[in-house]
Amino acid sequence: MLGCPFSNHPRSPPLTPSTAHDAHDAAVSNTAHEMDAIDPIRPEDGQQAPLPVGSTELEQAILSRLDDDKAQDIVLIDLRGKSPMADAMIVASGRSHRHVGALADHLQRLMKEQGLGKVKVSGLPHCDWVLLDAGDVIVHLFRPEVRTFYNIEKIWSVDSGHRVDTRA
Repeated sequence: MLGCPFSNHPRSPPLTPSTAHDAHDAAVSNTAHEMDAIDPIRPEDGQQAPLPVGSTELEQAILSRLDDDKAQDIVLIDLRGKSPMADAMIVASGRSHRHVGALADHLQRLMKEQGLGKVKVSGLPHCDWVLLDAGDVIVHLFRPEVRTFYNIEKIWSVDSGHRVDTRA
């Protein structure tokens, strides 16, 4: 008797590909090679915001890595004199769950290379909002919808493309 050893049902016959599917797959793969390169995502006005400049080597390395990894709307918030929890907070957006997860992974590796060892990370399984706490620098990575909802820049009174004017 063929089939699963835990059931009394016979095994289904194996699936065989049809020639119609092969022709369709060939047409799709040819179309994929003919597509143009994807243009980078830009703000509505067509200009990219300038990359913030960090005051420490760690801040500069994080900002550079986020820019290299195509993070969007990168904001550096200087917390010196505002909060004892950290010297700086960096907020950035990824385009999807996977992009946010990749950004977080790359930053963890960067921080380890910078000699910080294992940094504290929250939110990595879901990748809607990932927080990396490196001591002097805290990094928040969001999906754009989640960033707009929480509007974290408003707490620290920082202008950003994700701020929503609630007075209107």
